[in-house]
Amino acid sequence: MFSNELVMKLVSKKSELKAILEPLRVAGKQIGFVPTMGALHQGHLSLVTRAQKKNDVVVVSVFVNPTQFDNQEDLVKYPKTLAADQAMLEQIGCDVLFVPTVAEMYPEQVSAESFDFDGLEFEMEGKFRTGHFDGVGTVVKRLFELVEPHTAYFGKKDFQQYKIIKKLVKKYDLPVKVKGRPIFRESDGLAMSSRNTRLTEAHRDAAPMIFKILKKAKKKFGQKSIEELTQWVEKQFKKEPLLDLEYFTIADEKTLKTPNEISPSAKYRAFIAVFAGDIRLIDNIGLN
Repeated sequence: MFSNELVMKLVSKKSELKAILEPLRVAGKQIGFVPTMGALHQGHLSLVTRAQKKNDVVVVSVFVNPTQFDNQEDLVKYPKTLAADQAMLEQIGCDVLFVPTVAEMYPEQVSAESFDFDGLEFEMEGKFRTGHFDGVGTVVKRLFELVEPHTAYFGKKDFQQYKIIKKLVKKYDLPVKVKGRPIFRESDGLAMSSRNTRLTEAHRDAAPMIFKILKKAKKKFGQKSIEELTQWVEKQFKKEPLLDLEYFTIADEKTLKTPNEISPSAKYRAFIAVFAGDIRLIDNIGLN
């Protein structure tokens, strides 16, 4: 994008970000945006390369947002690898890396706004992580207002989050398209996650079971009732002492609610959350 300078622009202030992006916006450039919490992996990089194909300039943010953590220990331990993240983004030709401080994003007080996402926020993750989606909504809305992207890209590993951000854009009439991209997986099927780096060797060896169970559940979908399928999944995890199933849910992709009966016209997805030691892993799979 910046033809005279091959070096990615690293900024931490909102004013610096605006100074870079405003002239580009005025010049009619398409701005793509990939918000992250850092500890980047190939899944993140795939979002950036997709954004590069569809836009003139790409902005990536790295910000570990405190208001979306219901567990403060998880916030403290969340992996922070800014130097490595920066090097990866420079290597693939990212244009702007925005790394704000907490004070920059929350100048008055570190607290989340309250949002109504038409009930999407009360399913799955919302049942187990109090206030999580208020925190997500708060930071994503602020980032969208700062970057003013034409298109923003999110991985579908956090499918519920992706749906909630689409709802946020619609309800607040934000001028940004939200694009979801497929889950990136390790060669053994484990969904790529920044938290994977914190797994012990034993837990890392056990973790691919999560996707294996999801694939088997997909094959059984339609042959068993939702209740039977849920019980089958719970039974499988009881056989693996290193993994502790928090929830397995089959939900309508639109409402994220578990249906009483399967409709041939609806799309369904299986969602799962599993503890490997104290590391919480989530995944999902389309069923039909």
